[in-house]
Amino acid sequence: MRDSDDDLPDGVYHDDEWQTVPCRYCRAEIAEESEQCPRCGQYQSAEDAPRAERSYFWLVMMILAALCAALWAIT
Repeated sequence: MRDSDDDLPDGVYHDDEWQTVPCRYCRAEIAEESEQCPRCGQYQSAEDAPRAERSYFWLVMMILAALCAALWAIT
């Protein structure tokens, strides 16, 4: 391991900073490897993440289209 970036070729450097990501719950910046947010205390696993709100617009539109098709077929 090198002690100084002076020994490295041009364009190469040591990146000792931790990569951060936003918490899935409170959006605070946390270390990428964190299992739990230090700010809100929530676990960051995909299973525990809040579900994205689903838009029921397409479901309603498909039901209306099916009803229109059924009414058109009857007449």
